[in-house]
Order: sequence, then C-alpha cells, then structure tokens
Amino acid sequence: MVGAKEGVFQITDPEHGGGAGPHAAPPAWPGLALVGFIGLGLLVGAADGALTASAIRGWYGSLAQPPGTPPNAVFGPVWTVLYVLMGVAAWRVWRRVQAGPALQLWGWQLALNAAWTPVFFWLHQPLPALAVLAALVVAIGLTMRRFAAIDRVAAWLLVPYLLWTGYALYLNAGICWLNQG
Repeated sequence: MVGAKEGVFQITDPEHGGGAGPHAAPPAWPGLALVGFIGLGLLVGAADGALTASAIRGWYGSLAQPPGTPPNAVFGPVWTVLYVLMGVAAWRVWRRVQAGPALQLWGWQLALNAAWTPVFFWLHQPLPALAVLAALVVAIGLTMRRFAAIDRVAAWLLVPYLLWTGYALYLNAGICWLNQG
C-alpha cells in the first residue's frame, strides 16, 4: 500500500511482513526492475553455460561422478528456474524500505555463483571450486536471513536455490574425493 505523508511516500505491505517506512518516491517502473533482476541472474547463467559447454564434453566428462549425479541436460533448466526465483526474490526486497544491505548480500552471492564456473570448468580446480561453493551456501543463507527480515516470501523463494547449491556442494565434494591424484 502506498500513501503520501508530507511529501514522502510510505510503503507498507502487512500481508508479507513488510513494515512502513519512507521512500523518496515510489519505485518507478517496477515491472522493468523485475525484468532487470531476473535478467541479471539469467545473464550470469548464460555466461556460465557458455563457459561450461566445451568442458562438459571434455574434462568434466572424463571425471568419476558421485552417486546421484543427474544427467547434464538437467542443469540448464534447473538453473534457469533458480535464476528466475532469485530475480523475483531480489525484486520483492528492492520494493521495500532499507533494501540496500540485503541487495548487497544478494549481489555478493550472485558474484560467488558466477565465480564457481570458471574455477571449476576453466581452471579444472574442483577443490578451490568447493571452497567457492561453501562460501556461496553461507552467502545464500545470510541473504535469506536478511531477506526474511524484509519480506518472508522473498526468503522462501531462495529455498530451492539453497537446496540445489547444497546438492552442488555434495557433487563437487564427490568429484574431489573420487578424482584424487
């Protein structure tokens, strides 16, 4: 709900746990911002996908895989859905007062997400990539915590991402273990 009070807009959303607070102006073009947040995630995913294509057929394909490794065709669709959920979550928080610190965390986790692919697929370094994934899991958890204080739905939208990243951590650790030496 938006209401004017002494030249400052008050944004409240009691239905989703958001509190009242001043904004200098209501968010302009919220639909465009939604597209931007989703697009940013999809851009990271597309770049990562382009980086992995040749490695999947070569180096990655030669590695012993841990039990429960899905077919390669599963990763693209799953990540696409996750990037959309991440974008919607960030957009929901962006519409709230004092979203800056939460969105900074979101940006950091997205950077860690983007960093994993070159470390794993380009540099062929599963152990350092495992460290990046561990940091990513922590960053997602911190982002969810900060998002929950602003918009609980936004935090819940990140649960599949956290679960999938935890699964990726298992897969990465399994590759490290099975391909020693």
